[in-house]
Amino acid sequence: METGVEREVALTVDGVRRTVTVDTRTTLLDALRERLGVTNPKKGCDHGQCGSCTVLLDGRRHLTCLSLAVAHDDAEIVTAGGLGRLAGASTDESDRLHPVQEAFLERDGLQCGYCTPGQVCSAVGMLDEAKQGHPSYVTEDLEESPELTDEEIRERMSGNLCRCGAYVNILAAVRQAAQDSVRQGSV
Repeated sequence: METGVEREVALTVDGVRRTVTVDTRTTLLDALRERLGVTNPKKGCDHGQCGSCTVLLDGRRHLTCLSLAVAHDDAEIVTAGGLGRLAGASTDESDRLHPVQEAFLERDGLQCGYCTPGQVCSAVGMLDEAKQGHPSYVTEDLEESPELTDEEIRERMSGNLCRCGAYVNILAAVRQAAQDSVRQGSV
C-alpha cells in the first residue's frame, strides 16, 4: 500500500522476510530499529562517522544511517544477531556464534558493547573484502591479495569507532579471526 510519502519495503533481516511501511525519508537504521524492532545496529553519530550501525547488506558491509530504507527494497540484511546463520547454523541453532564473534569474546574485544555489533559486522565484511582481493589505502602490493597485517586491519576497520578504547583487543580479535579463516579456508 503506497500513499503520499509512505512506501512498503520488503527486507530479509537475519533470514526472516519482513515487510514494513515507511516514510520515504526513513533511514534504513530507523526502519530496522524503530519499525522492525531489530536493535543490533546502534544509532551512534547518525552521520556515518562511527560505524555503530554497520550491517551486512546484500553481503557487503554498509552504514545503515546513511541510506534510505526505500532504496533497499528486497535487500538481504544480516546484523550481528544473524551472523550465526553465516557460520552455518540452522534456525534451530540461531544462538551459534560466528567465528568473528567468538574471536571478539576470546580476545575481550569489547567493553561497554555499544559498538560491538557494528565492529563485528564490519570485521566480517572486511575479511570477505580482503579474501576477494580488494585493496585498502595501505595495501602494498596491488597485484596480490592483501596480507592482513595489523596496519592493514587498522586501516580497514578505521570506520568503526570505540568510545571505550578497546582497539588493542579489537585488533587482536580481528587478527585471530583472519588467521582462523585462513586455516579453515573460510570467513
